[in-house]
Amino acid sequence: MKSHVQVAVIGGGVVGCSVLYHLTKLGWKDVCLIERSELTAGSTWHAAGGMHTLNSDPNVAKLQNYTINLYKELEEISGQSCGIHMSGGIMVADTPERLEFLKTAHAKGKYLGLESEFIDMDEVKKLHPLLDTSHFCGALYDPLEGHVDPSGVTHAYAKAARIGGAKIYRQCPVVDLKQTPEGHWEVITEKGTIHAEHVVNCGGLWAREVGRMVGLELPILAMEHQYLITDTMPEVQALDKELPHCIDFAGEMYMRQEGQGLVMGTYEQACVAWSERQTPWHFGHELLNPDLERISPSLEVAFAHVPALAEAGIKQTINGPFTFAPDGNPLVGPVRGLKNFWVACGVMAGFSQGGGVGLALSNWMVHGDPGSDIFAMDVARYGDWATMAYTNTKVKENYQRRFRISYPNEELPAARPHRTTAIYDLLKEKNAVFGTSYGLEHALWFAAEGQTPEEIPSFRRSNAFEQVAAECQAVRNQVGLLEISNFAKYRISGSGAAAWLDNLLANTLPATGKMVLAPMLNRAGKLLGDFTVARLKDNEFYIFGSGTAEEFHMRWFEQRLEGVTDVQLECLRSRLTGLSIAGPHAKALLTKLTHHDLDDFSFMSFASIDVGHAPALVGRISFTGEQGYEIWVEPDYLRAVYMSLTEAGAEFGLRLFGARALDSLRHEKGFGGWTREFTPDYQPYQAGMGRFVKPAKGEFIGQAAAAENAGQQADKVLIQLAIDDLGGDADAVADEPVFFNDQVVGWVTSGAYGHCVQMSLAQAYVDSSVATEDNFTVEILGNMHPASRLAEPPYDPSGSKMRGA
Repeated sequence: MKSHVQVAVIGGGVVGCSVLYHLTKLGWKDVCLIERSELTAGSTWHAAGGMHTLNSDPNVAKLQNYTINLYKELEEISGQSCGIHMSGGIMVADTPERLEFLKTAHAKGKYLGLESEFIDMDEVKKLHPLLDTSHFCGALYDPLEGHVDPSGVTHAYAKAARIGGAKIYRQCPVVDLKQTPEGHWEVITEKGTIHAEHVVNCGGLWAREVGRMVGLELPILAMEHQYLITDTMPEVQALDKELPHCIDFAGEMYMRQEGQGLVMGTYEQACVAWSERQTPWHFGHELLNPDLERISPSLEVAFAHVPALAEAGIKQTINGPFTFAPDGNPLVGPVRGLKNFWVACGVMAGFSQGGGVGLALSNWMVHGDPGSDIFAMDVARYGDWATMAYTNTKVKENYQRRFRISYPNEELPAARPHRTTAIYDLLKEKNAVFGTSYGLEHALWFAAEGQTPEEIPSFRRSNAFEQVAAECQAVRNQVGLLEISNFAKYRISGSGAAAWLDNLLANTLPATGKMVLAPMLNRAGKLLGDFTVARLKDNEFYIFGSGTAEEFHMRWFEQRLEGVTDVQLECLRSRLTGLSIAGPHAKALLTKLTHHDLDDFSFMSFASIDVGHAPALVGRISFTGEQGYEIWVEPDYLRAVYMSLTEAGAEFGLRLFGARALDSLRHEKGFGGWTREFTPDYQPYQAGMGRFVKPAKGEFIGQAAAAENAGQQADKVLIQLAIDDLGGDADAVADEPVFFNDQVVGWVTSGAYGHCVQMSLAQAYVDSSVATEDNFTVEILGNMHPASRLAEPPYDPSGSKMRGA
């Protein structure tokens, strides 16, 4: 066994072997994999091996597409069969709502280059004669689906990695991990110690235990998962070609051919977690006791939809544990606060995602960047608020919903409320409908008096529509109040604060008492952040950004602080809470509650001001496009300031508003948002943020790339569209394809109905060659909607209302 390696990968399942192979492919040869037992021991060996491209996140879907296309290459390199069965796949819908869900998946695939197509029931019957098609109203066919041999795939990765120079140590349990002063790792095994520059936790069922060796509690949980393998079935024997993989949403089940029989698995409602607190180290190639009673509701649907299945004998029932994160996506990337410690775990769909996970993580390790925006898989999407109890509750909910419809306006109830602020109960009394962001409850909209505060999930305009419209009108015509505690807040201070921030951000820093909008770039000039930066004193700054990206940004900040001694960084999270007032009467309202002269408090000013009886930090800014103020206070004062504002605001017609209205208002102004218009996939010039980048200001991260990008035309640029709703009730939300002359030229990043301009609006990235054209088409729920490019925002394009006195 080697005593020193560049990378030690812990865990010999499909994910660990994929990471090992991709590292060698990118040129890191001095790498090893350490497996406690044999390769595939854990979850990999008993997986059903299904593969598909369907995923709610487009970039994850791309990586799944990469994974499936990788298997032939692996076979050629390794000489090991992956047992590839490209049988194609069918997703069948039994209700109009499920059909709409498939329409969104199909539309998304058009700009991703996926070749799915809708087929009628006659075609379904030809492809899958065992299905009783009378139960269904539509079906989506994808030729890039099928299944593989789990053992064959894992060993193909392993052999290809060995050919690339990697070492694999089996029967070698890791018992501890200790970091060295220079930031490397001592990997202590039962067979000796390996000094590794980097460690990758691919522990699978034992990923929690590996994490605990370094003081990390990963938000993952193993769930029992059952599938059946039937005896030989005459109906299958009689076929002249292999049955396609099938997902039946009504039965919450998947099905494929196995030899002359079928495999049928389900994600049942009566789900059971396995080993909730600690995974036993002795577990490996065992299975759990089957429990057919638990999956009997799904079996009843399966027998109705596939009558031949009801007569088939069961050859084997597989019940084995798989790990899940709270939202079902993997946990990938570097761990904040642990230098050179990486994770790739919670990959429940290893044969759809394993190759893409290996590619992204290896790119990240070798090149410093995963190669695309993979925030949907980034371990940094969770913080320390994702406790074991929270994780266990959310994982069970996610498991139950594996084949349920996911609506764009749906808020899931499990483990809520989790984090709240001091005015949660007051907003609840006002009939707030809450959403959750980074575990924190925040108001989405406010139901009318006597109306149940609940939004009905839909792909169309929901029961929130009229109330959100009224909230928007109040902001435009009177004054609105929004809690903004869910924003991320950071304080940077110290004698070196200004110099450090100037190197971190692409815009010039504000003068004392002022604010600026500032992008943060990576070295390739792509967007890593979109912040409001306020300067309270010469060496004291406050940064405000996306709440969901708090851990993501803190990881980047802290990496840039290594070796810096004259800068103090604080993540303020719950130590600073906020309220925003916006509208033509906002100034008059705040004037009643402060002695500060607001006539001298111009747009983008920032100061310490008393509001009511409370000390506050106040910024003259608003994301609504109206005159507005953000008021930040310590949590002890939030309730009092809220009550002062609502009482004083009564004479101005103050109305509470929520995130739904804010989204509508920002679209009317053409403002972009983090995770949608602004992500690490784009550089600022193509995202319309070039005016906030100052390549000539002095050295900053990404400066050279930004200077180069400033003089070049990007392949895609962001535009705003007004969409003809065709008299219907559906708006673009995100990921709808955009057409020009019947060709896909881009995709919608986000959309909303603009209640005050009475337009269905969207922002979209389109090919730069057509970005100045006027007439586009957007596909929404299978219907083609004409769309016009807007040369300027439809509301107050000059910004006079927002900037005015």
